[in-house]
Amino acid sequence: MAPRRLLMVGEGNFSFAAALSETLDPCTCLTATCLQSPADLTGDLVAQENLQRLRERGAEVRFGVDCTQLADVFGMHHREFDRIYFNFPHCGRKAGVAKNRELLAKFFRSCADVLAKEGEVHVALCKGQGGTPADKPQREWHNSWQVVAMAALGGLILSDLHPFSCEAVPGYKCTGYRSQDKSFHVEGALTHIFSRSLPFEDSQPKIFRIKLGGQRFSFQEPEALAGKLNRGFLEGTSCHPIKTINEKLIAKLGKAFPLKRLKCSFPLLPQEGTSVLPFWNCDILSAAFWINLLEDNSDFESLTGGATQDIEDFLVLFSELSLPRSPGRDGKDETHKGICGQAKVCLRPSLLVHVPAVIQAPDFLPGFLYTLSGPVFLKCCILPFSMPAFHETLLIIGFNQNLKDGCLQSLLDNLKGILNSLLTQTLPEDFKLSSSVEFVLQSNGKDYMIHMRSHNLGPGYAKDVNFGFVSTSTISIRHKDQCIVFVSLNLDLLAMLVWGISDWRMLWTFDNRFLKNFVPEKIEPFKSYSLYPPCYVHDISFWLDEKKEFDELEFHTIARAVSQDSVIALQFLSRFQHPETEQVSLCYRLTYQACDKALTKQQVASMQFRFRKEIQQRLHITPR
Repeated sequence: MAPRRLLMVGEGNFSFAAALSETLDPCTCLTATCLQSPADLTGDLVAQENLQRLRERGAEVRFGVDCTQLADVFGMHHREFDRIYFNFPHCGRKAGVAKNRELLAKFFRSCADVLAKEGEVHVALCKGQGGTPADKPQREWHNSWQVVAMAALGGLILSDLHPFSCEAVPGYKCTGYRSQDKSFHVEGALTHIFSRSLPFEDSQPKIFRIKLGGQRFSFQEPEALAGKLNRGFLEGTSCHPIKTINEKLIAKLGKAFPLKRLKCSFPLLPQEGTSVLPFWNCDILSAAFWINLLEDNSDFESLTGGATQDIEDFLVLFSELSLPRSPGRDGKDETHKGICGQAKVCLRPSLLVHVPAVIQAPDFLPGFLYTLSGPVFLKCCILPFSMPAFHETLLIIGFNQNLKDGCLQSLLDNLKGILNSLLTQTLPEDFKLSSSVEFVLQSNGKDYMIHMRSHNLGPGYAKDVNFGFVSTSTISIRHKDQCIVFVSLNLDLLAMLVWGISDWRMLWTFDNRFLKNFVPEKIEPFKSYSLYPPCYVHDISFWLDEKKEFDELEFHTIARAVSQDSVIALQFLSRFQHPETEQVSLCYRLTYQACDKALTKQQVASMQFRFRKEIQQRLHITPR
């Protein structure tokens, strides 16, 4: 829908407003303002002519308007502008970059008071001023106006930009600061288009209520997973790209193999200390997210201050927890009627934990491809393709041992063809020939890693990305001559590679603009609505406790939690040992950058301060 209310600020001779007014729908309301008084423009014949044109078209003209104080100019009933224009802002004379940054910061804060919910702010800057990679040449950050960082102070993100063209607005004449004779050089200028972002919310972790074995329990979501539980991306009503790619994958597999789809319950696993998989590496549980299930009669809100989520249709998504058992009167095991205090369970780190239940089922048939899809959660270091929460699809198929080689090769060939057809849909023609899914045989001679080169994620990501693996097992379950093959695929990484989404965090956004990129039954390259978000770098050094081992994985997990996933890189810099005390110190560098929200320098400083406190308390280290 076309914008209905437009605001022009910082107009010099009103030539831009006059030219734009000729292109507008009659129903559009335009308000043109300038900082000068009417007397300042008395001798400017061009300005007087433009003012006359504006008034003839019904535009409102205001003088003496300070663009950094828009809330004082427009009352509550005259705000909600759909678009605000500010062309070539400048403090005047020989004002340096710091002064002009301050002007932008105040302007963007002011816009937040009068901009409609889905409105836009258009700011035209001269070549190089903005400081984004779109500027040719790009200035060093400290020598630019840092426009995306200044906009973040007003809760705005850069959603689009394009060259500023005088030809697009015939009659426009750039006048310079306060209509001075010396105009700005507009060659190579860019129009930056900003929109509102969702706010960073300092909310307490949610409390979830669940029903297990006839009892009600509650648990608090791990802080590092805030906003990632109960999202339902794979549910029936979802139009999320993760569901789209999963459905396309399974539909294509169904044409090559007889298929059986299995339902996946919510990922709660048995208590700590119980066996999960007899043949699975139990070390993975050390990286799992462990939670405490509390009886429902506890006052959770008073304990945590968090909001409680009690959704009836959410309860059925949970698996039946293996509660502690004790011998019954008839000699059989009997589930306890209640759990006193609390039970410690973990969120599922992989769908592989469900393999025994699938292959031990009486109706498990060789030659049928069983598919299981669901979310999994695992602590991991902060790296571009490492994510603490993602969606996994597991393929399980049984073969007779004497048919193993032929059946396995058939599965790999079909899977490779299907994945190639999906992954090359958004690639340019010159990349399609060189882009191919590869199955790389591992040193054990029976497992394969699945990877592809990430051409469409940008130049910084042009490398092989592992997004799954194939494993074979000769486990004797019910038939000694049976071989089991299972394939694990990371759907989040697969979706990133298919649509060219360079940041995995974008898949978890709550911003409705994300899903608007995706058209059902059509795959087109993803276009981000948050361009060139600012980066902030902080270093941290600390002394280790000689009596305790440093847990680097927990160090990364705490960084994720306190920053709400806005730390995109955590780099080890150096290790120092004091020559006299022999005490060891480590130094790390944290890089903060949000993918879909306006992140300010002040917010990052607050996060860094909290990070120092958290690691001191939880990791028993001493910040330097």
